[in-house]
Amino acid sequence: MENKKKNIMNRAYLIALGLMIFSFLLIAKLVHIQFLEGDKYRDIASKRMLKKDILQPSRGNIFADDGSILATSMARYEIRWDAAVPTKGFYQKHKNVLVKGLSELLKVSQKLIEIKLDKAIRNGNRYLLIAKNLTYSQHLKIKQLPLFNLPSYSGGLIVEHKMVREHPLGKIAERTVGSVIAEQKGGYKRVGLEGAFSQYLEGEAGQRLKQKIAGGQWKPINDENEKEPTEGYNVHTTINVNIQDIVHSALLEQLEKFQAEHGSVVVMETQTGKIKAIANLGRTKAGTYYEKLNYAVGEAHEPGSTFKLMAMVAALEDKVVDENSLISTGNGELTFFRKFKVRDSKRGGYGTITAARVFEVSSNTGMVKIINENYGKNPEKFVNRLYNMGINKSLGLPIWGEGKPRIPHPDDKKEWDRLDLPWMAYGYGVALTPLQILSFYNAIANNGVMVKPRFIDKIESFGKTPDKTFGKIILNPSVCSQSTIDKVKKMMFNVVDKKWGTANNIKDKELTIAGKTGTCQLDYNKKDKEVQYAATFVGYFPADKPKYSCIIVIHRPDKKLGYYGSTVAAPVFKKIAKKIHNAIPKTFYIHPQQIHELSSNEASISYYGDVIPNLKGLTPMEALSVLEPMGLNVVIKGKGKVKKQSLKAGENFKINQKIVLILS
Repeated sequence: MENKKKNIMNRAYLIALGLMIFSFLLIAKLVHIQFLEGDKYRDIASKRMLKKDILQPSRGNIFADDGSILATSMARYEIRWDAAVPTKGFYQKHKNVLVKGLSELLKVSQKLIEIKLDKAIRNGNRYLLIAKNLTYSQHLKIKQLPLFNLPSYSGGLIVEHKMVREHPLGKIAERTVGSVIAEQKGGYKRVGLEGAFSQYLEGEAGQRLKQKIAGGQWKPINDENEKEPTEGYNVHTTINVNIQDIVHSALLEQLEKFQAEHGSVVVMETQTGKIKAIANLGRTKAGTYYEKLNYAVGEAHEPGSTFKLMAMVAALEDKVVDENSLISTGNGELTFFRKFKVRDSKRGGYGTITAARVFEVSSNTGMVKIINENYGKNPEKFVNRLYNMGINKSLGLPIWGEGKPRIPHPDDKKEWDRLDLPWMAYGYGVALTPLQILSFYNAIANNGVMVKPRFIDKIESFGKTPDKTFGKIILNPSVCSQSTIDKVKKMMFNVVDKKWGTANNIKDKELTIAGKTGTCQLDYNKKDKEVQYAATFVGYFPADKPKYSCIIVIHRPDKKLGYYGSTVAAPVFKKIAKKIHNAIPKTFYIHPQQIHELSSNEASISYYGDVIPNLKGLTPMEALSVLEPMGLNVVIKGKGKVKKQSLKAGENFKINQKIVLILS
């Protein structure tokens, strides 16, 4: 008995000792945590209750040259519902009105919405998708519905939003405007102007501290380190929406007509290098066309006969021929090294013709003879001349992905082949992008000054820095002498104007055009593929006073329907040039004595006596009908309806006084 008591006492002592040791260790740990690791755990607790919320900035807008928005940032909302928050009874009370409201707003049947919500209630779905990609006004309407209009999360409503990029004018220059897309592997894919000028457009993110409160919500709190986001700068482009629309429509029509694979068009302002329009359309499997790739900027390919301009300029500059030199085209066929042939499109050739005529009829044999016979022993001289003109250099465009020009040089033994010289004469064995080709033709139109193609006019910052303007950049002040320019200008004019010219089919009585056709074989060196073609026309208008240069390239048209540059590409050029030319505002003067000759309709507007009437919104004929009996000397500028008038409404006037009407 005594031993039993002893054992019990020993156990009690051990337990007491254990408790004492445990208590001591616990106290020690608490002291350690409180005084030595307190900051650490307080920081952890703080992080669990506080978070730093990144405030995304509004990306800057991209504008056309008239202020039309090509790209802008818009808030888009996603509505979700935590079905575990409201009680089933509360849900049933508001269900009918909620279901009806959602049905009307989302254009979904009430039955489907009811099934979806009921299922979420049964399963306790904490994150049910109600709707996504909503506008601000649409999401406000949903927030006003029963159950969803309760404050502080008590109805279970979850609203998330993000900024997305919208294009108000649709597909206009879509590939050139571009995008910035997050890639799965990390980083971003930057396309077009969005990518090139992202550093200005994207703005600067802000931050705000939020605290977790009841219901799992996060509430913003005052924080001295809070930073508001800085919106991005606006980028003003050189793109003209009217010209872009003309270009896009004309290209699409021709691609569909000839069932071509893809094509591109660029219109450039001659003196400034401003790109007024750029269209790139590729065919889908379904046979429709969209802005698939920026072919004009990125696709370097053999230019074919459009390269004859570069070859002719080199020959004239080196004085190995002049425009009147006689060239024998023989029977329209040349053979190199017993197996490589050069043929003219005209069977039997053109006989003996001038060097100018060689260009105008686009004789392959004639051009090859000019280059091969005069540079055959010294090909370096020819290639160096091309290099001096700058066509071997990239344009240095801000848009990423510019195709690299290829002009092989005899010093490069790995690249140079004995056939390269005759092949280069008519545009094979070299590679240029459509925009690089256009830049050279534009230089000829601009009397030798090669300007850099320009997509941007200015970056606007609303008073913040930086403000940046983009002026004309000269890549080469003189690609050749004025004498050579005058000669090749005449040749390009004759290509269209003369009956023998390859583009005589686009001659127009009202608008003079100068340019060059190109028909280039594709896949000719691949035995397993059928030869296809790229049809091109590049030139400028008006021929006497060039304002715009333009290039059209159409790849892989259906050969049964046509494939020559003259029939596939040149008509597009004419259509575009005519519409642009007719859209250019013209100034004409009308004397009171001539008014009655021009007006064919009676005025429906009453006589205004001895004061100037308000003419805004009237057509020219309507305005003239009003001003005719008043004896005013009328000057009309522009097209459209009256936008401004030099003499204000209500102002007194004198007989034969001049009034200028500005139309829009």
